[in-house]
Amino acid sequence: MSVPTRQIRARHSADTITVYQAYPPQIALPAVAAGRLVVPFKRDRMTWIKPSFLWMMYRCGWATKPGQERVLSIDITREGFEWALARACLSHYDRDLHGDRATWSRQLKASPVRVQWDPERSLHLKALPYRSLQVGLSDEAVDRYVDEWTVAVTDITPTVHRVRDLLRGGDEAAAAAHLPNEQVYPLPVQIAAGLHIDPHATAIDVPERQ
Repeated sequence: MSVPTRQIRARHSADTITVYQAYPPQIALPAVAAGRLVVPFKRDRMTWIKPSFLWMMYRCGWATKPGQERVLSIDITREGFEWALARACLSHYDRDLHGDRATWSRQLKASPVRVQWDPERSLHLKALPYRSLQVGLSDEAVDRYVDEWTVAVTDITPTVHRVRDLLRGGDEAAAAAHLPNEQVYPLPVQIAAGLHIDPHATAIDVPERQ
């Protein structure tokens, strides 16, 4: 079965969704201890969260890139995640959604959340023909992410290293067995439309979370 070009896939429960971030130890370790991001994490910079484990692995190089040596699995409330998506603006201009570039530019400047769709990655981090969502949080959205939405912060770097080592050893089946179970994330129709998601891919006919 083919995968829609734009679809959110994530590890999620009835109340939470898991996103990933990678940081140096001086940010990651205090965050794990506190159960949320704390100083020296800086709130005045846009922070990007990623529901896709393999896209995170592509971005951090299996936790080998400088400044991304620790990978965090962060459970946040679905209510918060959907609050962000309902107020998001695409990071690139889309004529079908925005009408003209001036309208898009105004929305981009006014929104505390940006989203972009990048090629999803395979187990070997090769680009796939469908996309993965990245969510950029700034201003009010960052404060809510840190203070209200975060439920748990887990350092999964040992698992990341284990998967990498299994792949290097040629045991793809064992490596794949360590991957999180990411399922299609259902979204209210109104939010899906704003993200240029095919309504049949993830949308459900329910009210937006306020």
